[in-house]
Amino acid sequence: MNPIPRKKTRQISVGPVKIGWGAPVVVQSMCNTDTRDAAATIGQINRLQAVGCELVRLAVPDEDAARTLGRIKQGTTMPLIADIHFSHTLALEAIKQGVDGLRINPGNIGGKDKVSEVVAACRDRNIPIRIGVNAGSLEKHLLEKYGHPTPEAIVESAFGHIRILEELDYQNIKVSLKASDVLTTVESYRLFSKRSDYSVHIGISEAGTLHSGTIKSSVGLGILLSEGIGDTMRVSLTADPVEEVRVAYEILKSLRIRQRGVNIISCPTCGRTEIDIIGLAETVEKRLSHITEPLTVAVMGCVVNGPGEAREADIGIAGGKGTGLLFKHGEIVKKFDEKELADVLVREVEKIVREKESSRCD
Repeated sequence: MNPIPRKKTRQISVGPVKIGWGAPVVVQSMCNTDTRDAAATIGQINRLQAVGCELVRLAVPDEDAARTLGRIKQGTTMPLIADIHFSHTLALEAIKQGVDGLRINPGNIGGKDKVSEVVAACRDRNIPIRIGVNAGSLEKHLLEKYGHPTPEAIVESAFGHIRILEELDYQNIKVSLKASDVLTTVESYRLFSKRSDYSVHIGISEAGTLHSGTIKSSVGLGILLSEGIGDTMRVSLTADPVEEVRVAYEILKSLRIRQRGVNIISCPTCGRTEIDIIGLAETVEKRLSHITEPLTVAVMGCVVNGPGEAREADIGIAGGKGTGLLFKHGEIVKKFDEKELADVLVREVEKIVREKESSRCD
């Protein structure tokens, strides 16, 4: 199957990370630590980086937080994006502290002279600005014009902010157009992408908890990515930010856009299942969460689809009555008792990873 064609957007850089057409879709998250607590924030950034996060955004509510950015920057290799609202002085301090990107809307940080100061500082250090339009904070005149946060209102807001920067001859920009409603978000990005080639950061704003937020984000971001829209993405969850990164990669893997880590294929169970396939699949997924090598692992529960799926996977098991067959590279290896299956499968996956790593070093 051919890869999904991406919309051609302008490429920018956030630190060493390329964003836009020609670069992979970038996965990012946002710390929920107090930015003024450098140690806690660095610790969370390290955990995010370990699961594949490539950019991280930090809230900058005051001067103390802004001044702490330098210490955080020294403690991590992750590119940092400062999230700032209503204050050009916080933006200037964040730039001084060495951040790699800004999330700031130029239309709400003061007059043109203040915006000019921020743009000049960004220009000097090649720092991109993300214009982040959110349905929950649209300008009053747009709400009066459209009645409520419609996709047309969101897009008009985005172009209003863009115009301010373009009038200062600054085009090192990416844009997001988020709402908590999936269909509003999707249509906003579609409308914007028809009219602009700026790179876009996609996400469903305030998507919800780990369960409901994952579903809404998967639907919304899946639609956009399947249409080639999206250069960087965040899955916004009321949960540990690490889960945002994991869900993002699962969305990308499902569309064959990026491959990182294990792709678990497991059956939904039925009355034919004669082993604890639910417990087994959950155990295997958890124990293989540290694997970054792209591998397809099948955990199947019966003889109907099990052998076929297991054979097509890199490795897998097909359950029987208190037993299971281990398949590797399409061949049956051996039958094992149910109590051995998790250990055997994990051990064999780790062996495949070692072999792949060894072959790359030769």
